[in-house]
Amino acid sequence: MCGIVGYVGKKNAKNAVEVVLKGLKKLEYRGYDSAGIAVVCNNLLHIRRSVGKLCNLTDKIAQDPISSNIAIGHTRWATHGKPSENNAHPHTDASNSIVIVHNGIIENYADLKSQLKENLKDFKSQTDTEVIVHLIKKYYKGDLLDAVKKTLSKVKGSYALGVICKDDPYTIICARQEAPLIIGVGVKENFIASDIPALLTYTRDMIFLENGDIAKITKDKIVIIDKEGNEQNREIKTINWDPVLAEKAGYKHFMLKEIFEQPRTIEETLRGRIYPNEGKIHVEEVKLNKEDVRNISNIYVIACGSSYHAGFVSKFLFENFAKIPTEVDIASEFRYRNPILSEKTLVIAISQSGETADTLAALRLAKSKGCQTLAICNVVGSSISRETNHVVYTHCGIEVGVASTKAFTGQLTALYILALDFASKKESLSKEDIKKYLQELWEIPVKIGDFLENAQELNKIAKLFDQKKDFLYLGRHVNYPVALEGALKLKEISYIHAEGYAAGEMKHGPIALIDESIPIVSIATNSKVYEKMISNMEEAKARGATIIVIASSNNREVLTKSEHVIYVPETDEFVSPLISVVPLQLLAYYISVNLGCDVDQPRNLAKSVTVE
Repeated sequence: MCGIVGYVGKKNAKNAVEVVLKGLKKLEYRGYDSAGIAVVCNNLLHIRRSVGKLCNLTDKIAQDPISSNIAIGHTRWATHGKPSENNAHPHTDASNSIVIVHNGIIENYADLKSQLKENLKDFKSQTDTEVIVHLIKKYYKGDLLDAVKKTLSKVKGSYALGVICKDDPYTIICARQEAPLIIGVGVKENFIASDIPALLTYTRDMIFLENGDIAKITKDKIVIIDKEGNEQNREIKTINWDPVLAEKAGYKHFMLKEIFEQPRTIEETLRGRIYPNEGKIHVEEVKLNKEDVRNISNIYVIACGSSYHAGFVSKFLFENFAKIPTEVDIASEFRYRNPILSEKTLVIAISQSGETADTLAALRLAKSKGCQTLAICNVVGSSISRETNHVVYTHCGIEVGVASTKAFTGQLTALYILALDFASKKESLSKEDIKKYLQELWEIPVKIGDFLENAQELNKIAKLFDQKKDFLYLGRHVNYPVALEGALKLKEISYIHAEGYAAGEMKHGPIALIDESIPIVSIATNSKVYEKMISNMEEAKARGATIIVIASSNNREVLTKSEHVIYVPETDEFVSPLISVVPLQLLAYYISVNLGCDVDQPRNLAKSVTVE
């Protein structure tokens, strides 16, 4: 979950501290409990650490500057040990000669620590990480790469590591196992980082390390070995993301910027894949022909958080369009319940980062059972994208805000394309229907853009309800998952308790919660269940609830049901989640801003959950 950045360059080149701090700023979404940096200068290690956000570390360095040609840095999301300066990374051995940063969890750290009995007095933190640096020191005989290799042979768990030593001030050793780590390739300089945005300012050429890889990096050379010590050649990939996308571009928060980017990111995900006039779909990355699709007996969609909600929508799409039985499972539960899988099962893993630990573990279970696997992912070269048979990339660019917005609609867009592609190959929808749905999808970016022109209107409603302590979100059919997503958005960035429900379930218990103090957000866009939704709203209103309605623009009936109506452009029922989720994103955003919450970096959360 934590963020790692490292730099090594020629002496008297750019200051490594500046490079690492700028990189960490791009990774602060991965954790912001504490931060730290280490450099080698005049054959001595110098370390600065601070609790809280990265600005605290920056201020500390400004008061006591350091500079070097080599540095490693870390921004932390706590797993072992509370946020404190002692628990902040980097961690050193007792002699202050070796220093490391670490993302992941060392599962056998207690056993390893007990084996270092003579060194117990040297432990300064409560972290699992510190045991690694003491082991490296134990094995260090002048060859840092060899010491790291021997140490990692004893370690169980997940890790992305950066290691430097005062005796070798021109070398970084890095390694990965079940936690993302990339190498940035420069000219007379090289980099390491947990994620692409940290490096885009400096290089577009990246090497994505694989599980078990250990690398020795100098300014001129990168040597990668596997666990057995065999040298490996890893492909250098060029990343075409625009670094400007990682800046706020005049918006107050990244989340708001990313909400407004959705018309473009949806269009980019559609472009080159659907041809509405011809009724054709072409997903180059998916190599499933007509026979392959017809042989799929069932689909499992596995994901976490917002990606799970996108997957939940796809259940309706695959079953209604392609007539394939589909189950949606929370990835963290999937592998613990012995799911019934076969070679005819297609397992679709959804992850924005492509590094979500629970989703990756569930995917590997599916592979072990012989299933076909497919990823919906935003990051080229990520672990999940590399480990599946097929991958559909969402062209969303960098998403910095912890609360997913454009990544969610990008995933939805990819799932619509995939479901319609399967329907076309199975001939389970007529050509006319496929054309109709493709046209509806093609028009969505413009419709969302039109809606966003009046986004500020949502703040008027937000101001009426931002002091409420509880919210209920109701939806039916394809918009039930959208209700779940709307409730999640409010919870994660405003800390207000919110729950999403299938509206028909209210009378089976939750209706007992309803009184005049609880606002109910009801998704009542045009659909075959519209009348059912009106009935559910009436039930809530009869018990004193205040209703906020998301309705199609041609609907005037809802004005008699509520004085708080948010109109969205009309579209087909099955496509409506792409539009109905946008006002829910904005409502959560404005409530959070009004409450003074940290919208982009909500407490206790990180962007990429790379630990279980």
